[in-house]
Amino acid sequence: MNIIRKYVAPIEDRLQRILHGREPSSLYEPCRYVLENGGKRFRPVLTLLAAGMCGEKTEKAIPAALSVELIHNFTLVHDDIMDDAVSRRGRPTVHTKWDMPVAILAGDLLYTEAFRQLLAYKEDSSVGKEQFSLLYNTLLDAIRVVCEGQALDMELERSAGATTGEYLKMIEGKTSALIGGSLVMGGVVASADKTRLQSLDRLGRIIGLAFQIQDDLLDVIADPDKFGKIRGGDILEGKKTYLFLRALEQSNEIQRHELNILTRKQTTPADVQRVIQLYEQTEAISQTEIKVESYYQEAVDLLQSFDDSIYKDDLVALLDFLKNREF
Repeated sequence: MNIIRKYVAPIEDRLQRILHGREPSSLYEPCRYVLENGGKRFRPVLTLLAAGMCGEKTEKAIPAALSVELIHNFTLVHDDIMDDAVSRRGRPTVHTKWDMPVAILAGDLLYTEAFRQLLAYKEDSSVGKEQFSLLYNTLLDAIRVVCEGQALDMELERSAGATTGEYLKMIEGKTSALIGGSLVMGGVVASADKTRLQSLDRLGRIIGLAFQIQDDLLDVIADPDKFGKIRGGDILEGKKTYLFLRALEQSNEIQRHELNILTRKQTTPADVQRVIQLYEQTEAISQTEIKVESYYQEAVDLLQSFDDSIYKDDLVALLDFLKNREF
C-alpha cells in the first residue's frame, strides 16, 4: 500500500542498520533474521502518523517508531516459543531454525534494543525530562499490559466457559495495548496534551480490537494464498477465537456439543469444514463481520476530534485499507 510504504522506508532503513555487523553472530544473526522477515510495520507507521497529527515532524518520531517495532518483534519471538509455532510469515520461527535458548536470547536483545532507541530523546535538547520519562513509561506500560493479555490468553485456553467478553478483554491487552502505545508515543514526541494522548490511546485500542477480530475472521473466509495461512488454521489448532466463542454463544445444544467435540479432538480437514458450516449456521461469521465494521467506524469517528491534516487523511486511508485487507 502506497500510504504505508511512504512512511515505512525510513523505518526499514534504520531497522536494517541497527544490528548490522555486530558480533557474536550466534546472537545477532537470529535478530537480523527476525527484522528481515518483513511484516506490515503498521505499528511504527501509527507512531509517525500520530506525531504528524499532533503537529510534529514525523522524522522526530522515528526512534519511538523503531522502539515500538522492536518490541512487537520481541513479543512475536516469545509468542512463537509459547505456542510452539513452526513458521511465521512463511519462514521457520527462530526457535525452529535455531533452538529455544537462541530464540529466548534473541527476544531479550530485541527488547533491550527497543529501549536503547529511546535514548535518542535523552540526548535531544528539545525533549525535556518529563517528556522523556513519559515516553519511557508509555512503552513500559504497553509491554506490561501485553504480558497481562498473554496471561489472560493462557487462562482463556484452559477455561471451559470462556465468553466473548473475556476474549475482548484479553485482546485489548495482548493486541491493542501496543497499538495504543504506538499512537501515544507519537503524541508524546509531539508534546500533545493529556486529553489528546487519551484519545490516541483509545483510538489504538479500538484499532487493535478490530484488527485481531478481523484476523480471526480471515482465518476462515480469506483466500489462503493471500492470507498466507491454511484455511481454518485456528480451528485445526483448537484456538478459542472470537468467532468460535460467538458461535458457541449463539448455538443450540446440539450445535454447541458438536463444536466442542470437533475442536477438542485431533481435527481433520473435514472437521474444519464442518466447524465453518456451524459458524455460518449460527450467524457467527456475519455478526463478526458487523463487529469488525463497527470498530473501524468507531476509530474513524474518534479521528474527527483531530485537526485536518495530511496525516489524519493518511490514517483514515490506512484504516480503510486495513478494513478491506485480505491478509
